[in-house]
Amino acid sequence: MKNALITGATGMIGSIVLDHCLKSEEIASVTSIVRRKSGVEHPKLKEIIHEDFTDYTSIRDHFRDIDVAFYCIGVYTGAVPDDIFRKITVDYTVVFTDALKAESPGVTLCFLSGAGADLSEKSRTSFARYKGMAENHLLQSGLNFFSFRPAYIYPVEKRKEPNLMYRISRRLYPLIRLFGNNASIRSTELGHAMFLAGINGATSTFLENRDILELLK
Repeated sequence: MKNALITGATGMIGSIVLDHCLKSEEIASVTSIVRRKSGVEHPKLKEIIHEDFTDYTSIRDHFRDIDVAFYCIGVYTGAVPDDIFRKITVDYTVVFTDALKAESPGVTLCFLSGAGADLSEKSRTSFARYKGMAENHLLQSGLNFFSFRPAYIYPVEKRKEPNLMYRISRRLYPLIRLFGNNASIRSTELGHAMFLAGINGATSTFLENRDILELLK
C-alpha cells in the first residue's frame, strides 16, 4: 500500500483525485496540503493547513515517506496578473518539487500541466511558456513524474465559470467533443487518469489529451 501526498485537493481535479485515493485499497494514507479545510473527513486523510506555498519549511516532515504525489494546483489564464500567474504556475511547482525530492526521492509525481506546454520556453503564450518552465524543472529534478497535458476540461460538477471563454466552452462542449480525443476531456476522466498513473504508472512522461484518455481503457 502507498502513502499519498496531494496539493490542490480543494480544486476541480484535485478533489476528484483525492476521492479516488480515499476509496482505493492501494492507498494507505493521504496527506493533503491545503489553504483551507476541505470539509472531507476520512480515516486515511490528514489535512495540513498551510498558507505559504513558496515555503514548506515548517511542514517538511509531511513530505517524508511518500510513495505517490499529486500536484493539482493551477489558476485560470487571465484570472490573475501575469506575475502572480507565473508565481503560481512556476514558483509553486519548483518549491513543491524540491521539498518532495529532498524528503521522498523515490516518489512518483503526477503533475497537472496543460495542452501546449512549451519546453523551449519561447512561446508567446504565457500559459504555454510557464507550464514549460515548470515541466523543465521536473525534468531537472530527476524525479519519476508524469505530466498531464489536458486540452479543454469539461467540468462535470456544476460551478460558476471563471470567465466568458469558459462559459462559452461549456455550452459548446458537445461540439468540441466531435473534434476527437485530443480536444477535450471530462474532469472526472482526468482525475481518474491521474490517480491510475500514480498507482500503475504510464507509458510516457508527457501525456497529451489523447494519452490521458488511453489510460482509462
